[in-house]
Amino acid sequence: MSQMMAVPVSYYVGLSAVIFFIGVAGVLVRRNPLIMLMSIELMFNAANLLFMAFARAWLHNAGHIFAFLVITVAAAEAAIGLAIVVTVFRSAKHVDVDDVALMKG
Repeated sequence: MSQMMAVPVSYYVGLSAVIFFIGVAGVLVRRNPLIMLMSIELMFNAANLLFMAFARAWLHNAGHIFAFLVITVAAAEAAIGLAIVVTVFRSAKHVDVDDVALMKG
């Protein structure tokens, strides 16, 4: 039998930081609302990865409950955000987040 080696928590933290900053860059750089929503989902997934890593290491799997709540909120956010994007930009050929600011009355 071979002995399984545990992956250190610092590897999970590093991977989560990389995923989170890719999401931040996507929100800051891209002006397409769908890309921005996907980038926000990346940031939620980075947080979930940290919850899982710390739950495995220190919290005796209590982090799974928090991750489930984050996934639930992310799903609701994606559904509502996508509905708003579709409603606002239904007739537009080009979708840009800055165009929403022009709609203020």
